[in-house]
Amino acid sequence: MYFLPFAKDDINNQIEEAICMADRIGVKVLSLAALNKNEGLNGGGKLFVMKHPDLKVRVVHGNTLTAAVILNEIPIDIKEVFLTGATSKLGRAIALYLARRKVRVLMLTQSTERFKSIQQEAPLENQNFLCQVTEFLAAKHCKTWILGKWALPREQRWAPPGTHFLQFVVPPVFEIRKDCTYGKLAAMRLPDDVQGLGVCEYTLERGAVHACHAGGIVHLLEGWKHHEVGAINVDDIDLVWEAALRHGFKLI
Repeated sequence: MYFLPFAKDDINNQIEEAICMADRIGVKVLSLAALNKNEGLNGGGKLFVMKHPDLKVRVVHGNTLTAAVILNEIPIDIKEVFLTGATSKLGRAIALYLARRKVRVLMLTQSTERFKSIQQEAPLENQNFLCQVTEFLAAKHCKTWILGKWALPREQRWAPPGTHFLQFVVPPVFEIRKDCTYGKLAAMRLPDDVQGLGVCEYTLERGAVHACHAGGIVHLLEGWKHHEVGAINVDDIDLVWEAALRHGFKLI
């Protein structure tokens, strides 16, 4: 339903109603999660905080921590990655962060305009690390793929043997390559002292939550007063990651 244009208003109305109810009953942080924070749906939650500027509840998409989890799963010595969904909210943040680390990022996008816009956000000395590519063939020698859009079996076949697929695409891609490895959706294990958890999230084991949910919890624990909506602030990625570790969250 999230991808049907005629359903957009009804979905946003339900999200807005939930936010307003949370505000009335004194909830401190509301984590949007999953497709409720889709950029095309409501600008990553920005629509709601602009419409209701006096909200006391903090609206959080949690994608800053999602980006941090993905980035911290990339070995420090990696020099090149292939990125799909490269101009999305998460793709943009991951590309800009990696460019700062002087990692060459092959950004798959047909839109030169959107690519140039992101490239110009990078410091001048790092802009050459961001490279636009328009087909999967361009990644045939790259062994680190970050998938932000669905990759069909025929597209995955361009990956060389030994490739590791990281991903933030929902749902996850089919794991068809027996000579490659696949990462799961970004998630974190809850602190050891958490008790009474009676449910599991999606395909995760008990005691683990998706990184965007963990981001909402960290937002509350830190007492941050800002909304986390819209574009990811790349400068906040390390800050949020360090806060999550400080509170006892761990990579799965």
